[in-house]
Amino acid sequence: MLESYYTVKPEGSDEVTIQKSRFIGYVKRCETEEEAQAFIQEIKQKHSDATHNCSAYMIGEHDLIQKANDDGEPSGTAGVPILEVLKKRGLKDTAIVVTRYFGGIKLGAGGLIRAYGGTASQAIETTGVVRRQLMKQVRVTLPYHLLGKVENEVRNSSYTLDTINYLENVELVIYVESGQEQAFEDWMVNLTSNHAELAHGEPTYVEFDVTSE
Repeated sequence: MLESYYTVKPEGSDEVTIQKSRFIGYVKRCETEEEAQAFIQEIKQKHSDATHNCSAYMIGEHDLIQKANDDGEPSGTAGVPILEVLKKRGLKDTAIVVTRYFGGIKLGAGGLIRAYGGTASQAIETTGVVRRQLMKQVRVTLPYHLLGKVENEVRNSSYTLDTINYLENVELVIYVESGQEQAFEDWMVNLTSNHAELAHGEPTYVEFDVTSE
């Protein structure tokens, strides 16, 4: 499993008009090629009256599955520019469909490349990008009189406080980056004077929003 990687939020879209042609970009997180193909077919059915439904996707931990489809546009002017956007942004497990309704003005090869690539980029920005970080869930159980101190310290640390469960004793559910478990445990022992019980869960990915530069 990768320590971290970038992908899109579950789904989104945006639309631009270029030289009277409508370009609608659809973005979806897809973890398998089957999901990506099903998504493309869904958009094609939704816009069966469109001039073109061009697409690209990049799937897999090492981006081994990469496909681009021009759907009738001149070769290399639609699907490839969309795929290049995914590569440039380093987005894994992502599929994009750009639907075009022709407005009567031809854009030329360069114009098409810019239009499809630009629409894909705009749709990604609207959908949103996340960083998925591999983390270990740790459940920390401690006496109530330590809650204020520990909660404050955790919130001001590099660790991620997920939830607080108010039980017989208070339980904090905290996410720790993979490989930092021992450092966290030592820190918590010192912070609580060894009055905390820790239970480690399985590694899981936690998502953090990525803001545009």
